[in-house]
Amino acid sequence: MNSKPLVTVIIPAYNEAENVAPLLEELAQKLGPEYEAVLVDDGSTDGTYQAAKALEAKYSFLRVLKHSRNQGKTAAIVTGVNAAQGGIVSILDADMQFRPEDVAAQVQLVRDGYDLVTGRKQGHYEKRFVSAIYNGLARWIFGLKVHDINALKTCRREVLERIHLRRDWHRYIVPLAAAAGFSVTEIPVVLRPRKFGEPKYSGGLRILIGLFDLVAVGFQLSFMRKPMLYFGILGSGSLLLGFLTGVLAIILRILGHGFRPLLYLVLLLVVAGLVLFAAGFLGEALATVNDRLDRIEEQIRGARGEGRGTSDEGRDEGRG
Repeated sequence: MNSKPLVTVIIPAYNEAENVAPLLEELAQKLGPEYEAVLVDDGSTDGTYQAAKALEAKYSFLRVLKHSRNQGKTAAIVTGVNAAQGGIVSILDADMQFRPEDVAAQVQLVRDGYDLVTGRKQGHYEKRFVSAIYNGLARWIFGLKVHDINALKTCRREVLERIHLRRDWHRYIVPLAAAAGFSVTEIPVVLRPRKFGEPKYSGGLRILIGLFDLVAVGFQLSFMRKPMLYFGILGSGSLLLGFLTGVLAIILRILGHGFRPLLYLVLLLVVAGLVLFAAGFLGEALATVNDRLDRIEEQIRGARGEGRGTSDEGRDEGRG
């Protein structure tokens, strides 16, 4: 293996002891010497860490890291990114449902110039209906052209360093990257049946959490970019309705048809309008703070030589 690999394959693993050996054997057979694999055990209780650690001596491309407790897939990805040596990063689940050949195909597209390549799952899987609804909502909310945001993904390491990932936000790497200005494309990837272990993301509660996170990310990428635009429009509408309702109440009063509930409605609409405007001002203040923090991060990256120019230089090296 080269002293510094071109590609880092991050493998988040939680209770996947049966899949570790066949997965690493497959990676050793299908991927070249420019790859390294960073397997992050996320607090497994079935011996996943021990099984992977025992194979480090056999596979020179392998490094094994461990969380002392289960922190979730997003945390495992962040740990892998921090340890990655490659300028290109691929996120490969440990359940062996995605093929190393598709990792290589995505890596080639990144080397050709794309910042992020996501997969469009091909094959039968149980959650197809739920996935279709979820991805349809994602395309509508985020304005994406890709069809699947939660499959095999490969990107420049800079993408994962630039975007902010909260717990369980690994599902939204694609829209977060697109919103940050990175180029995104997709290719078909084969989804194979799981042979060993149990699925980790099934059940109605996980679906509900995913939908709530979808709304939260959408809010971050829309309302929080121009808060006064959204809240100001709603507040203006509420104040206008309050004014018109007040005029109607005055006219009815003059005509001798006083209707007290209209007064309460006027007060409600006016107060709601003022509250919405206040939310817009607070949102603008938060957006200003976020912009300043982003500029500070950019300056820090520039000082460390981790900015866009370095990534482009690495891109040219990868093409050579």
